Amino acid sequence: MKCEGLAKRYGRVNALDGLDLSVRDGAVFGFLGPNGAGKTTTLKILTGLGRADGGRAWVAGQRVAPNSIRLQSRIGFLPEEPAFYGWMTGREYLTFVGGLFRLPAKETRSRAEELLELVGLTGDAGRRVSGYSRGMRQRLGVAQALMNRPEVLFLDEPCSALDPLGRAEVLDTIARLRERATTVFMSTHILADVERVCDVVGIIDRGRMVVEAGVEELRRRFARPAFEIEFEGDAAPFVTMAESQPWTDRVEVESADRVFRVRVSANDLERARRELPQLIAASGLPLRQFQSVLPTLEEVFIELLGKREG
Repeated sequence: MKCEGLAKRYGRVNALDGLDLSVRDGAVFGFLGPNGAGKTTTLKILTGLGRADGGRAWVAGQRVAPNSIRLQSRIGFLPEEPAFYGWMTGREYLTFVGGLFRLPAKETRSRAEELLELVGLTGDAGRRVSGYSRGMRQRLGVAQALMNRPEVLFLDEPCSALDPLGRAEVLDTIARLRERATTVFMSTHILADVERVCDVVGIIDRGRMVVEAGVEELRRRFARPAFEIEFEGDAAPFVTMAESQPWTDRVEVESADRVFRVRVSANDLERARRELPQLIAASGLPLRQFQSVLPTLEEVFIELLGKREG
């Protein structure tokens, strides 16, 4: 999948301003950006549901064009708020979708059972969809999007408004798609979900691609190194000393049950490694834990978009 110079205007607003991106086959691609960055507009264009004002795009080997039957026969799409016929059972709904794709009846039945198993709904396939939880409906939505064996699956905020259990269920389903070599393009604002299931991340802002890389590469390139220290008792003496150091970028504190966890982000890794143990000793506080930690994708996101705002 590839975009070259994709552009879209709404009046005076540039929703997409020369967007370039490339997604390798079989990847789970996380598409990130703040509200209004152009994520939904991009999804509409790539699925043939919207028209670009400029640029070109290819999906599943097809040149993207609005309402292209050839394109839409090769992709699957789960909108942010999928709609179902609540009076149908899960099995009946998938059978209905198979009919829309004009699959033979025998293939429709076998494909429906295969997908019900994939998304963990076999035991609930005979229940009406109106009785499904939000997480179950999202998983059924993933199943319907896979009914035609798409080469590329588009997911628009698949875990939005789900509780932790529902999110875990949907993310497990997405992770299993990697085994089937299905390319997944997932637009979301939940950074922890991207860290869990995505191979590659693209961050968009103001209609342009800011960066496109693997999660680990983003951490190495853009996030500052950090250390976590746990103390028993008030960590204020240590925090005061840490904040005064020239190699300190940011100091954050959390506390619970008289245990204080301090996260120190450093702009000079080697100096921090040498001097942090000395600060801990000088604080005189009982030490529970001291470790270097990987930066989160959220820190990368803030670092990148914060620099652009600056």
